[in-house]
Formats: sequence, structure tokens, C-alpha cells
Amino acid sequence: MEKRLILSVGREFGSGGHVIAEALARRFELDLYDNNLLEHIAEEKSVGGDTLKKYDERPKIRLFSRTVRGYSNSIQENIANMQFDYLKKMAEEGKSFVVVGRCSEIMLKEYEGFISIFVLGDREVKRERIMRLYRLSAEEAEHTMSRRDWERKSYHNYYCKEKWGDSRNYDLSVNSSKLGIDRTVDLLETYVRARMEG
Repeated sequence: MEKRLILSVGREFGSGGHVIAEALARRFELDLYDNNLLEHIAEEKSVGGDTLKKYDERPKIRLFSRTVRGYSNSIQENIANMQFDYLKKMAEEGKSFVVVGRCSEIMLKEYEGFISIFVLGDREVKRERIMRLYRLSAEEAEHTMSRRDWERKSYHNYYCKEKWGDSRNYDLSVNSSKLGIDRTVDLLETYVRARMEG
């Protein structure tokens, strides 16, 4: 690929946003960064990746957190900032990649070749998908969906003044329930290629 492309994919839980990001990464032959970012960071810092993953995209627990002279004792906050720094470093090096979540639609928006997408879905369709993928009851799926979206929203809104899921923060918001996953990927591929040609 000649032109630089940084593709940010935000998503509601159950919308298939992660699967869509994976498919776009394959179609554009790009590396995909999600919680595997922590493996790269762990390698650099010589710590266990599994330890870091427990705190990935989790909101800071304010009750137990303190910041003194700019240094926080919050594991969640330190991990989030390490990820933001890593993504910015890759962008500054001129790399092309796809990133899922991690406030990337805000953190990377100033870089050349940047396109941001938010994937949402109809509640019933998301619930059915979660029930099928995780083998949960309807009630469990509803609870999981609400909890995970609350975590993502809290995480995002702590680090960014712009609100999670607000369509004004993204180049394109798409409801994957309307076309299904595969046709949504087709639509997004067409959009990204058109942007790259522009």
C-alpha cells in the first residue's frame, strides 16, 4: 500500500466491531492493534502481558487512585497512557495500522492518513450475537453488554473531553445490524478506499 493509513475502529459491545476491524486489517494488509498492544508494551518493559491485560480499557478506580506531581498510582491509568504513547510513536514513525478502541479516534486524529469509524448495532441483534458467542442467557447477555459498554464509555470519557460514541468524533458511524458483518466490511472498505483516493 502506497499511502499511509491509520484506521481507528470504535465499537459497541456485540456490534461485531472487532471482527470488522480484523477483516479491514486483512483487506488492507495492515497490522491490527487491540489488547495485543499490551504484549508489545510488556516486551519493551519486560513485564508479563497477561498481568497488563486485566486492566486493559478499564476505567480508573478513583477511590483508590492518587496523582502526585503528575505521577499516578493507578495501574489502569498508567497502562492507558502507555498504550496512547505507543500508538502515537507508531504514528510519528509513519506506520500504517488498524487500532480497535483505546481512544484512538481522539489520540491519533491529527496524523496524516487517519480515518475513524464507530460500529454500533441494534440492541436485539447485539444481544443475540452475545448469547451465541459467549453461550449466555438473554439476561446475562443484556447485563454483559451494559457492563462492557459502561466500562468503555467510562474509560474513554475519563481520558477524552469528547464523548464515547458521539458521531461527531468519527468520520463514519455505521450500524452493523442493518447489513450484517460481511456487507458492513464491504461498505467500509469502499469508504476507506474512496478516502485514500481523495
